[in-house]
Amino acid sequence: MNTDKSVEEVERCGFVALLGAPNAGKSTLTNALVGSKVSIVTPKVQTTRARITAIAIHGQSQVVFVDTPGIFAQTSKRLEKAMVAAAWGGAEDADLRVLLVDVERGMCRNTRAIIDGMKKANMKAILVLNKIDLVRRDSLLALAESLNEEGVFTETYMLSALKGDGVQDLLAALAPQLPAGPWHYPEDQLADIPERLLAAEITREKLFLRLHQELPYAATVETEAWKPAKGGSLRIEQVIYVRRDTQKAIVLGKGGQQIKQIGAEARAEMMELFGCTVHLFLFVKVRDNWQDDPERYREMGLDFHR
Repeated sequence: MNTDKSVEEVERCGFVALLGAPNAGKSTLTNALVGSKVSIVTPKVQTTRARITAIAIHGQSQVVFVDTPGIFAQTSKRLEKAMVAAAWGGAEDADLRVLLVDVERGMCRNTRAIIDGMKKANMKAILVLNKIDLVRRDSLLALAESLNEEGVFTETYMLSALKGDGVQDLLAALAPQLPAGPWHYPEDQLADIPERLLAAEITREKLFLRLHQELPYAATVETEAWKPAKGGSLRIEQVIYVRRDTQKAIVLGKGGQQIKQIGAEARAEMMELFGCTVHLFLFVKVRDNWQDDPERYREMGLDFHR
């Protein structure tokens, strides 16, 4: 009697690195795959700074996605170098790799650099063409053909992460390719990120969504205090670091109205996420050299020396 289980019945667990140029849609895809918001999304380039680990279930497979920072073709900035190093580190450690390409941009300079990096490392990946609803079919097929001529892709999928079209097909294709073995996380866990960091990311998202046209990229948020309060509530104190007094004035807004609105939006999302009342206190500090401070990198889970 044959007692072998089918591929779908075998318990599996593995890591899938999501790679791509800045703003290719990795965080949007991560959230769509998991079915919940675990990674922040803004129009600002390089919103994702640290590797975010998100967890999806398909059948008997636990698929652990690593949403990596966008990869620049070339940069001299320490923070961006650290983020690129984190992205390649996620790729090297993963069981599978997915390269997400924004079809409107096609083979941009940054995507070219990623493909060249994969070739150099003898790395294979699954090609995912994103935002397919925004281009003509003949252009899409021509881009797919051109990219597959690079010789680094094992499969190709086309989807719209924002609309959800094709997302479940991708998840279904990835799940049976993972190594057989026990799950690494509880069934109901959606992400592996400290709550303090997640809270800081939420505030940073609201900050960028409201001010991304006015506030330069050089701003960050850190959770300085996380204290249980009366009635099962939370008191969270966060610092927004900017580099100039003029930037501090932008964040505060006239009469402090801007930061009040940012705080209200962040607090509402935290309450929904953490399932309790949140008392959020935001402070703005000017620190010109925060991007050269090793402590700031540790808070983001990045290697200062890369």
